[in-house]
Amino acid sequence: MKKNTLLLLFCVFTINLTAQFHTLNIPKRSQPVVEKQRLGVTDITITYSSPKLRDRDVWNNTNVIPQQGKPIAWRAGADMNTTISFSTDVTLEGQTLAAGKYGFHIIPENDSYTLLFAHKNNQWGSYYLDIEKDVTLRVKVNPETCTKSEQLDFEFLNRTDNSLVIGLEWGEKRIPFKVEVDLNKTVIESFRNELRGINTYHWQAWNDAANWCLNHNTNLDEALKWINRSINGGYNGFAANKNLTNLSTKISILKKLNKNNEIEKVKKEAKELHTTANEANSFGIFLLRNGFYNDAFEYNNKKFKQFPDSWFLLLNRGLSNYFLNNTKDALKDVKQVIKVAPEHFHNRLNEIILEIKSGTYKL
Repeated sequence: MKKNTLLLLFCVFTINLTAQFHTLNIPKRSQPVVEKQRLGVTDITITYSSPKLRDRDVWNNTNVIPQQGKPIAWRAGADMNTTISFSTDVTLEGQTLAAGKYGFHIIPENDSYTLLFAHKNNQWGSYYLDIEKDVTLRVKVNPETCTKSEQLDFEFLNRTDNSLVIGLEWGEKRIPFKVEVDLNKTVIESFRNELRGINTYHWQAWNDAANWCLNHNTNLDEALKWINRSINGGYNGFAANKNLTNLSTKISILKKLNKNNEIEKVKKEAKELHTTANEANSFGIFLLRNGFYNDAFEYNNKKFKQFPDSWFLLLNRGLSNYFLNNTKDALKDVKQVIKVAPEHFHNRLNEIILEIKSGTYKL
């Protein structure tokens, strides 16, 4: 009896030893790859295993790539199904797909390809994919030729601010599909989320969010609230920071919203701030570029008197005179600038003099 018990324990112990897998890191035949790309604020991640051609005509070899879904779809790679994730909602070939992670499978159909995006994304290959129940979206695309690729890979192509093309490339064939995002919607939703975290304590974050909306002519009413937060801070004025940068942004937003009465108050606040010569130079140019020529002359004249060694403030005063049609005074200022400005600026300053005389100068 004891002998049989010992034998049983030995067998169990042996089975346990052989059932445990080792953890050696051995190179795989189809190496795993992770491709990442940001589109606007949308993160796209593709995870796949990359097989080699190995002298095979893979696109016509049904043992490598099943055709017409018979008996199964293709996993768009090797081993586990390829996955693709989007951190925001997107459109694929014009069809909407919600943010999330999807298994990516392909059905070749003669010379077109149906792409399947499956919410069930953790499968070994495509063997157990239920096309009727597991697939969220399917789109049909046509292939393209490409430079020969020995190993299957994915490329991000034709990138713009709000779109790109993802291309699966293997051999000399590419399977492309276009991804687009609603740039304004995704960026603004991202701002709203991020401004509730650590960024809430940084005036630069509120300013940059407002400035992005200004530059893209979108969400301007909320942008005005954000720039006020940059200037005035949060609860009880916490992290307030009134400066020429955020006041300039506010002026630009008010101008875009045609709130001209409010602009005068903000300009007055800005002109009263203590500045360095360089800060004054930037704001003086801002006033000129926005067509506030009287304000620009007053400000640049005042700042040049405060910083008489700053020749660029004298230049700004001259340009203010030019835009106020005081050509004689403008020429006088710019000629005076040449006497004190570094030599490498002289050619451009002489050009400005000619442009002032001919009335062709532009900022």
